[in-house]
Amino acid sequence: MTLRSVVGLVRLEVAHGQDPQDKHWGCPIREQWGLRAHQQMSPALEQKLAFTATLVGSYEAAGQEAANWNCPVDDSVIHALVQRLGSKAEAQTQARLQQAPSESQPQRRPAELALLMVDGWFARFRGPGWGRKKTQKERVEWHEIKNGVFYLHEQSARSEGGRGVITDKVVVRTQGDPTDLGQRLHWEALRGGLARAEETLVLGDGMAWIWNLKAQRWPEARELLDFWHGGQHLWNLGRACHGRDEAKATEWVEQRLHRLAHGQEQKVLKEISAMRVSRSQTGERVRKEQNYFAGQSRRMNYKEIADRGWPIGSGPVESSCRQDQRRLKGPGQSWTRQGFANLSALDQARRNNHWDELWQNA
Repeated sequence: MTLRSVVGLVRLEVAHGQDPQDKHWGCPIREQWGLRAHQQMSPALEQKLAFTATLVGSYEAAGQEAANWNCPVDDSVIHALVQRLGSKAEAQTQARLQQAPSESQPQRRPAELALLMVDGWFARFRGPGWGRKKTQKERVEWHEIKNGVFYLHEQSARSEGGRGVITDKVVVRTQGDPTDLGQRLHWEALRGGLARAEETLVLGDGMAWIWNLKAQRWPEARELLDFWHGGQHLWNLGRACHGRDEAKATEWVEQRLHRLAHGQEQKVLKEISAMRVSRSQTGERVRKEQNYFAGQSRRMNYKEIADRGWPIGSGPVESSCRQDQRRLKGPGQSWTRQGFANLSALDQARRNNHWDELWQNA
């Protein structure tokens, strides 16, 4: 028997034949080690390859890493491994979602604040015309990927250099609708201590689906518009009002950002709503931003939140989106739905402490 392992190629002489007790044919050592019938890699090597495939930029890069361990493996083999294990990871996720989660650290005292952050980004998928020389169908399609992050406020801190650090967080990702994201994120959040938190805060940008999801899944939670996104819309408004005069636009925006940060959000919102709007293209831009701020007005109490030591930005989920795009939106990457789902499920098993479950009865 030849087996690829983390120490290289291993050749063994093994017994095989018919079991005298139950009469089945097989190889006792393969069964003892939990190897599949035609498995040619050790479970330890499979784990290492699968783990690496979730971290590096491509299957080809994972193969190059394996060559550095003196375990050369073709990227197609790693791809097939990820498809098999990712499918298993997703099946395990679906099975977990049918059961009530057990809190991972029930001995911990209730947290002061639980944080839920939600955002989205777009990935490139193969369309119905993919690979065809002549077609009227789209070769490439873009689909929104929805991300959610959960952590307890006590799990956040800052390094000596001032960089934000979260010691333990959940990262969930889905191609599905917001309801699917909400189900997955809620399950993981309950496992992380959401149910016993004294208060819950949901942060996001102004997308309607985020606040609809919040109302459906966490109706008692507080809401806050990410400060940076609110600032971006102030910049849009300032530039619409002051045209090419960047200095005036900057002064106007910075004054209102200062007011928002210091508890004067109602004054800023009243000023925005009172702006006179012309019928020009500029007026249309102003009207669009007025509608935006009118819809977000009850989610902008930044000083009250900051005075409690709570975050006013959704940086952790935005960071997770950027990290995902480095792995899942690289040059030349165009996914099938199943290929994306399998790698995503495997990556989430690694991130959310379900990795060991993949290797039970492997």
